[in-house]
Amino acid sequence: MSKFVVGLTGGIGSGKTTVANLFAAEGVALVDADIVAREVVAPGSKGLEAIVTHFGAEILTPEGELDRAKLRQRIFSHPEEREWLNQRLHPMIRQEMLAQVEKATSAYVIMVVPLLFENGLDSLVNRTLVVDISPELQVNRTVKRDNVDASQVNNIISSQCSRSEKLARADDIIDNQGEISTLKREVLALHQRYLQLSGTDNAHD
Repeated sequence: MSKFVVGLTGGIGSGKTTVANLFAAEGVALVDADIVAREVVAPGSKGLEAIVTHFGAEILTPEGELDRAKLRQRIFSHPEEREWLNQRLHPMIRQEMLAQVEKATSAYVIMVVPLLFENGLDSLVNRTLVVDISPELQVNRTVKRDNVDASQVNNIISSQCSRSEKLARADDIIDNQGEISTLKREVLALHQRYLQLSGTDNAHD
């Protein structure tokens, strides 16, 4: 890949989106795995076609879109179906993300991937950046944001890479437990660093 790519990740409720948007405010292109994952199963896509062929038309909403809740239910209780889905969609998502990276015109690109390490997508990036908060804060923020109960959030946290493993594998870490002003300072410092690393240091302009 000809572009310098930073893989941005962090557990649920860690503030990945906030951090990504701060980089975007500096003119950095974002490639978001969650958005790409939705695009590859949009109506008319090959991804959706494959899912309908496999699961049947009842997996669609009346509007002809993928019924995510129904799909989640189907794969939750059948690990082999989840495996089929991952094998089908992951290569499409990966290909589309790389295509978006190549199209980007910014000095470097931030790839936002919630399961960067879990899905082996760290192999696509030059550096990894982990947004870190304590598990307690993860639970509190997510409960408040998504209006779900704590046990559900704890299940999600335990299904992801542990905090210590993420931190051990990170090239850079942003502590997002403080004020937004501190977060902005951290992002700006990393932005200058990534400009240097990508060979397009505009710090002195």
